[in-house]
This record gives sequence, structure tokens and C-alpha cells, in this order.
Amino acid sequence: MTAPPAPPRSAPPLGAALGLLAVTAVWGSTFFMLKETVQRLPVADFLGVRFVVATAAVTLFAPRALARLTPSERRWGLGLGVVYGLAQLLQTEGLRTTSASVSGFLTGMYVVLTPLLAALLLRARIGRTTWLAVALATVGLGVLSLRGFAVGGGEALTVASAVLYALHLIGLGRVSTARSALGLTIVQLWAVAAVCLLGALPGGVALPSTGYDLAVLLYTALLAGAAALAVQTWAQSHLPAERAAVIMTMEPVWAGAFAVLLGGEALGARVVVGGALVLAAMYVVELGPRQRAVHDAAEEVGATARVGQV
Repeated sequence: MTAPPAPPRSAPPLGAALGLLAVTAVWGSTFFMLKETVQRLPVADFLGVRFVVATAAVTLFAPRALARLTPSERRWGLGLGVVYGLAQLLQTEGLRTTSASVSGFLTGMYVVLTPLLAALLLRARIGRTTWLAVALATVGLGVLSLRGFAVGGGEALTVASAVLYALHLIGLGRVSTARSALGLTIVQLWAVAAVCLLGALPGGVALPSTGYDLAVLLYTALLAGAAALAVQTWAQSHLPAERAAVIMTMEPVWAGAFAVLLGGEALGARVVVGGALVLAAMYVVELGPRQRAVHDAAEEVGATARVGQV
């Protein structure tokens, strides 16, 4: 599957940045909700039903959006949906044995992994600031995840999901355009629903049996699923993947805040220190592009000055 040429991007509009910021708040609010619900419902069953509802809602809202996609965009949408669906399964399964705040910070590792994987996949040179971010994130992961000399299974699954989310960000930034955003959202959601339902089918699909679980399912399906993925896909038609990842550093912050304020979790020293290191790593990732931009601007000014002196 050949990637389409990267779409041209204008200066990042304020609307795209604010849209992604709103998405991070919605996603961050789901951690403490899901923590309780997935103790009662199998993860694949919950996600399968959730994404079927999300897919139906978006398809009914924009039935003609699929017709605007090229065959290549449809194939990319299906592939990205499979990656996103697997990430959802791993992340939500990991949440069963991990606190909501820790899960939020570990999921946010995709912010560090996005430029790192993009550089590796594109055979680009990895700068010193990226390696510094990886080092900070690794220490932060150790503080958040290590239990003695072992890593908890839930934490390991969550980190694996962060890798897949990073790959999804890279691919989505490559293929998404303003014209294709809604159609890509629908194709991705169909693929996510199929992946999750395949995991649920062997034991049958269980439905929510309490009002709370049903409310969580509808909230995560319509707002955190359909609407959030549509906004993300649209926003990434205007923002490079690395910039989008930096804006999305707020997701673990929201997750931790909601977990403490509404989820009843204690804000322990391990979460504070480990989370601070992970957040520091996320912001360090942004220093590299900024430093290169300043350096290039200085070189351009210097070259102009030299030409003027001739």
C-alpha cells in the first residue's frame, strides 16, 4: 500500500489546535469511567458495542463522505482503523489492572514515540533532544510502572498501546486532508468496530446491564469515539503529526486530574514524580523542531546579510 504524497499544510490554525485540546480533555475524562466499567464487562465486548454505536452515528450523519475517498484513502483508512482498534484493546485491557492516572500517563507516551518512530521509519537523523526525551520518558516509565524489579502486566499492555497510537498518528498525519477527514473517520471506525467484535465473538457479546455502564458506553462511543476521532482526523489535515502530538500532551494531564477529582484516586508521590518526568519528555520533544527553526532563521538572516555586503 503506497502512501499518498503528504498533503500541503498551511500555518496551524487556532481552530485545529483548540479542537485537539478539546479532544484531549474528552479522552482524559474516560479513564476513570472505564476503570469501573471494564471490571464488569469484558473489554472486547464493551469496545465492540461502543464502536458499532460510534460508527453507525457517523455513517448516518454523513453517508456521502465515503464516496469522496479515493481507493488508496479507503485502504489507508482500514489499515489505520485496525491499528487504532488494537491499541484500544491493549489500552483498555491494561486499564483493568492499572490505575486511571498511571494509565493516562503511560498512554501519553505516544507523544514521545511519535517523532522517534517517524524518524526511524523515514530514516531521518534523530536529534539530541529526542534522545533526551526518550531518556526522561524511560525514567518516568520506570517510576510509574516498576513494581520492585518487575513491570506490571497492565503497564506493559498500556505502553504497547502507546506504540500503536504513535503509528496511528504518523499514518493519519500522512493521509488526512480536509476533504477526506469525515470519510476517513467512518472507514477507521468500521475497522475499529470489526477488530473489537472479532475479539468479542468467541464468548458472545455482553451488553451493559446497569445505567452507569450504558451511560459510559454512550459517552465513550459518541463523544470520545465518533466526535473525537472526527475532530482529530480533521485537525491533522492542518497540523503535522509531531505538532499534533505535542498538543495532545494534555491528555495524561486531564486523565490524572479527572482520576483524582472525580475518580477518588490518591495523588501519590510515584504518580507525581513519574508523571512529571513523562510530561517533561513530551515537551522536550518540541525543543528540537523549535531549535532547528531558530537555527535555520539565523542562517537565512546571516546569508542575506552576507549577500548585502558583497
